[in-house]
Amino acid sequence: MMKKLLISAVLLLMCVIGVRAEEQQKFSPEKFQADLEQYITTEAGLTNDEAVKFFPLYREMQQKQRVVYNKIHELFKLPHDEASCKRAIQRRDQLEIELKQIAQTYHNKFLRVIPASKVIGTIIAEDKFHRRAFRNFGQHNRAPKK
Repeated sequence: MMKKLLISAVLLLMCVIGVRAEEQQKFSPEKFQADLEQYITTEAGLTNDEAVKFFPLYREMQQKQRVVYNKIHELFKLPHDEASCKRAIQRRDQLEIELKQIAQTYHNKFLRVIPASKVIGTIIAEDKFHRRAFRNFGQHNRAPKK
């Protein structure tokens, strides 16, 4: 009887630990955004005043870019006959140009609120953060499942 109780307790504990580990690994957009902003602030050397001016514009840019990224993603849900593939490629090219135009517009806005050297720092930091996050995401997904 005691042995069964011990085994049940161990199994229950393993389930609870497993559920908690899964909860901790779930993606949180809010945490990702907070981590990104902290990384950019640190890497680009933004002061508190600069960060207060910069991040509302940065979030606005991200929101506009996200709309375009979603359109790009939708393109490949189309039928895959030759004509629709050609249209999807051409539309994707247009949308990628639109992404660059959004970035250019906002880079000019950033230059009005922080020095150019820090704008470059934010661009580099954002790229580094996303590369690191993508690399870490790939490593987590390759970890053996228990």
